Amino acid sequence: MAVLVTRPHPDDEATAAGLRARGFAVLLAPMLRFEPVGFHDDEDARYGAVIVTSANALRGIAPHIKASRLLKLPLFAVGEHTAAAARGLGFENVIPANGDATALRDLVLASVKAKTLKKASTLLYLAGADLARDLAGELSERGFTVVTHTTYRMVPLSSLPRETCDAFAANRVEAVLHYSRRSARAFLDAARAAGVEISALAIPQCCISPAVASVVRDAGAMQVMVAASPDETALFAALDRALHP
Repeated sequence: MAVLVTRPHPDDEATAAGLRARGFAVLLAPMLRFEPVGFHDDEDARYGAVIVTSANALRGIAPHIKASRLLKLPLFAVGEHTAAAARGLGFENVIPANGDATALRDLVLASVKAKTLKKASTLLYLAGADLARDLAGELSERGFTVVTHTTYRMVPLSSLPRETCDAFAANRVEAVLHYSRRSARAFLDAARAAGVEISALAIPQCCISPAVASVVRDAGAMQVMVAASPDETALFAALDRALHP
């Protein structure tokens, strides 16, 4: 029996390693494909800080960031995973939030109260092409100027790997891990197209947030577990609860 990981590559490899260290067999079926979008820093723009809601946004600028002036700016990251990616690129002052956009917004606002960031600052938001919420708008309402640069897009994949389809047909998948609403929708569409939707929805669906869980519940899944916080440690704990109630 194996746990199916739908997370995009290359993050799926780290997830697989973490699961194997816990004794699980793993199947990989990334449902979104990363594509970088051309990035050009406007040298005339003056930013007070950078905000990032995904490590993928940093992967998108990686070829263009060496020796960039942006590396000297404070960078507010949505969580520790994204913060580690920022440090790996050379950002010198990285401030991580607690894993979601609300926490990131509140962290930026707290920095104003602490006088480590000016309220009139212009923020550079490195973002994906498809945004789950209007973080730029929320910060703009609170007095910031936010410049959004799209640095990547995630393209849904329309089919499951043959190995995954065979595993569902043989009832060799014991749970599925979901990391985003878009990847969950892509998984459901692909499972339906492959004729394995019933098998796929009959097993525990472990979701990183309530918003992701709503996608699989609406599709008919009955065993839906939600991480207590939007991070992988909590998602693994949800997996343990699902398999060892």
